[in-house]
Amino acid sequence: MAETQANDVLVSFRGVQKSYDGETLIVKDLNLDIRKGEFLTLLGPSGSGKTTSLMMLAGFETPTSGEIQLAGRSINNVPPHKRDIGMVFQNYALFPHMTVAENLAFPLSVRGMSKTDVAERVKRALSMVQLDAFGGRYPAQLSGGQQQRVALARALVFEPQLVLMDEPLGALDKQLREHMQMEIKHIHQRLGVTVVYVTHDQGEALTMSDRVAVFHQGEIQQIAPPHELYEHPRNSFVANFIGENNRIAGQLHSHDGERCVVTLARGEKVEALAVNVGQPGDAVSLSIRPERVRLNGHSESCVNRFSGRVAEFIYLGDHVRIRLEVCGRTDFFVKQPIAELDPALGVGDVVPLGWAVEHVRALDPLSAA
Repeated sequence: MAETQANDVLVSFRGVQKSYDGETLIVKDLNLDIRKGEFLTLLGPSGSGKTTSLMMLAGFETPTSGEIQLAGRSINNVPPHKRDIGMVFQNYALFPHMTVAENLAFPLSVRGMSKTDVAERVKRALSMVQLDAFGGRYPAQLSGGQQQRVALARALVFEPQLVLMDEPLGALDKQLREHMQMEIKHIHQRLGVTVVYVTHDQGEALTMSDRVAVFHQGEIQQIAPPHELYEHPRNSFVANFIGENNRIAGQLHSHDGERCVVTLARGEKVEALAVNVGQPGDAVSLSIRPERVRLNGHSESCVNRFSGRVAEFIYLGDHVRIRLEVCGRTDFFVKQPIAELDPALGVGDVVPLGWAVEHVRALDPLSAA
């Protein structure tokens, strides 16, 4: 992160570790700079350390070792309520006995703000989440989406420099969830506040974030803008966790600069980008995105050409996933827009297919996990 100037950094994790039993590290040696005004998502499967990292930043957990800095000062010993951080949880955590307006006023009155200022801020916050008419209602009288909006407004009402969100949309249905993703993203763009967001939903992470940190087994595997994570995964975990991915196991045959040749189990050779490979003879896994595979005549210009047998069509409205048997694998997928699908293609057909060298990445071998 050499390009980030020190004054652009709001939060800094320095060698942070967390263990609950003194033996197993839930978070291992975390070094991370979060920039002012960015929307950073911590993404990973359950138990990967993402929520623990967020809770240490919030002050609800204490690092076993290392230091967390906020705006240039260590906050390891600063209690949560003195950190100037807004929080949004999945379960909303609203006070049921208070109206919406009272819920929003609470963080302001505990900070000793005058009644007039409180009323003005509450009005602004309600308007920001389009709930102007709901100030007098109680949380129980609101839908899940409205409650989540109130929780969001409450986290923003005291204008914190940092807002933390832990799976805030997990309880909402798909359509509402997608609507709220855009809502939160737009509020972030308007306010310019720094957001750290935790989710295990990769689609959500790609849609909302400026950068995504992919966690696995307590470590960041890669941190990058969404497009870069998807198109240029650094290792096989990231390639498989982000988006759909065809994986083929092979052995490194030769390596020349940025490119390499990989031998597959049945002797076929694939020319690929050498991203994360060892020495010739070592095991590697190839990663090819389903939308990058070309079928029939479209495959003629591809360096890597094979044939595949069509096993199944899976229709998804605007596109179709075609499952093929390729290179000894029965779960090789090609994704095509409906408009480009050859209507004559049928199950059992054997078709030529291929992919360009720049779309296949040679990565570390797949672990058993």
